[in-house]
Amino acid sequence: MNTALTSQRALRLPRLTRSYAAAAKTHHKILVIGGGSGGLNVANQLYNRFKAEGKKLDDGDVAIVDAAEWHNYQPGWTLVGAGLKQKNQLRRRLVDLIPSHIALVPAAVASFSPDANSVTLSSGEVVTYESLVVAAGLQINWENIKGLSPALADNSSGVSSIYSYETCDKTWGDIEAFRGGKAIFTQPAGVIKCAGAPQKIMWMAWDRWRRTKRGEAADVEFVTGMPTMFSVKKYSDALNALRLQRGVGALFEHNLVEVDHHARVAKFKKPDGALVEKDYTLLHVTPPQGPLDFIKSSPLADGVGWVDVDPGTLRHKKYANVWSLGDCSSLPTSKTAAAITAQTPVLVDNFYRVAETGEIGTARYDGYTSCPLLTGYGQLMLAEFVYGAVPKETFGALLGIDQSKPRWAFYHLKNEFFPWVYFNSMVNGTWFGPKRWNVPEFPKVAAEPAAKA
Repeated sequence: MNTALTSQRALRLPRLTRSYAAAAKTHHKILVIGGGSGGLNVANQLYNRFKAEGKKLDDGDVAIVDAAEWHNYQPGWTLVGAGLKQKNQLRRRLVDLIPSHIALVPAAVASFSPDANSVTLSSGEVVTYESLVVAAGLQINWENIKGLSPALADNSSGVSSIYSYETCDKTWGDIEAFRGGKAIFTQPAGVIKCAGAPQKIMWMAWDRWRRTKRGEAADVEFVTGMPTMFSVKKYSDALNALRLQRGVGALFEHNLVEVDHHARVAKFKKPDGALVEKDYTLLHVTPPQGPLDFIKSSPLADGVGWVDVDPGTLRHKKYANVWSLGDCSSLPTSKTAAAITAQTPVLVDNFYRVAETGEIGTARYDGYTSCPLLTGYGQLMLAEFVYGAVPKETFGALLGIDQSKPRWAFYHLKNEFFPWVYFNSMVNGTWFGPKRWNVPEFPKVAAEPAAKA
């Protein structure tokens, strides 16, 4: 018997028992849908805020609904694809990340009934709430590209993707096996997780081949459904200049629609509907993405399928006791973990003030997000911006440096610091991105007169 494993399981049992016992309740004061980056962060920050203000929450008053066994640090899958991390380093059992005072409801959501303040689970059980926070993420639509799934399942296909736990290490295997030919890296039009990731892995592959004397044999091309390299002009211009300098080809407004991995042909659709076929030796695919079906079909959704919230307050536009953040929300900014670090404190402050006074607070989300753009081993361009695709650079403000220039220090933030701080602070609700580290000093609802401040 593996005594170490037995010991670990024994240590985990009390937490499992407490979480499941609390989840046996069918009513919660705060129900959080999703145990991903947004769900764990907001559940912990909400609990901490009420506790900091001296308000009592009993065990299980805050609950997280999620059927997943594992919680993955998804930004790290690029590092796996680049050979810098092992994928099992970047996941934890979800139950191990949830403190005993927060309940885990290990189930999937089937539907929402916000008029009745209830959620129906896939089992048919109904759970009610006083307030609801939706942080369920988004949906990867692998099936929208014909032939992609069988190509990913074939180890000899040359087709991979960093957009799943199952396939991110295949990307590194394909990069290492590559000996020359056409290497295509794709990005779909529309919303995806971390819009810079499709080219991050391309730059890492390009640099790996250059360092291992395979660069001259590699014909690298970026084929994207988007009209430019990146949505923010400052970084897009810098990335396009880098592309030209490195001799990387590009096709814009071309969407991948089909993969024939036996013939090694990829088919792309242009805006006019015409199809373009391209042969490949290596094909890295970023699949189309969109809102989850159970949200899209719910009363909470906007016309596209995202949870319809005010872009400043993160409160639902129709249901006053419903909130949302992260990838599933309608917030018009890039969908990244960095965005969640700026969204959560705003949501928590407004949530608390509504709970205490009935009125929304003054906290507003400005659309801040960050995309650490790997451009090679030892170099990274740190894109930070707000609504309107306006740069808002942390180190630019502090040190006067231009973050569109790849830097060695930024690279080590991505490779070492961010994964560490994620599991040691963000999932616990104590990481606030570029603003602050620990739980902030929340302002009291009733401010003292200015003369006494």
